[in-house]
Amino acid sequence: MIEVFQDRMEITNPGVPLVAADRFLDAPPRSRNEKLASLMRRFGICEERGSGIDKVVFHIEFFQLPAPIFEVADQSTRAVLLAPRLLKDMDKSDRVRACYLHACLRYVNRGYLTNESLRGRFGIAKKNAAQASRLIGESITAGAIVLHEEGVASKLRKYVPAWAKVQPVAWEGT
Repeated sequence: MIEVFQDRMEITNPGVPLVAADRFLDAPPRSRNEKLASLMRRFGICEERGSGIDKVVFHIEFFQLPAPIFEVADQSTRAVLLAPRLLKDMDKSDRVRACYLHACLRYVNRGYLTNESLRGRFGIAKKNAAQASRLIGESITAGAIVLHEEGVASKLRKYVPAWAKVQPVAWEGT
């Protein structure tokens, strides 16, 4: 079901997703019905790579729109696409979600969230870099993103989604 409102569009699908909603961007595609999915791919109705959410988030960032909301409730999944809103008009949850999805998109493309990339995402001027730093701080406090590497100078810091932080492997001598 697709509902269009003054300030948002909501797309609701029956059923709960096969992966956690906060991992839509990085999880490999899975299908409930592989035969139907294969038929739909041959008809050109859907794609096989599972990059639909990646494309949506990329374009939302490109046009500097608020990050989408993915909700799972009552045996259904809902994606909420929000109307344009300035950064100053976004609430904390909007800002944190945007930082988190930016970090996810950068990570799946083998990159990192940085102060510079976040400024580009929100259209923040370089002279206002402290504003991007505050957004990063909010997202770290919320547990959405984490510092990629400890002990790095603040100008060189890189961030990843919280789920992407891996512990270094202790290699034994060869």
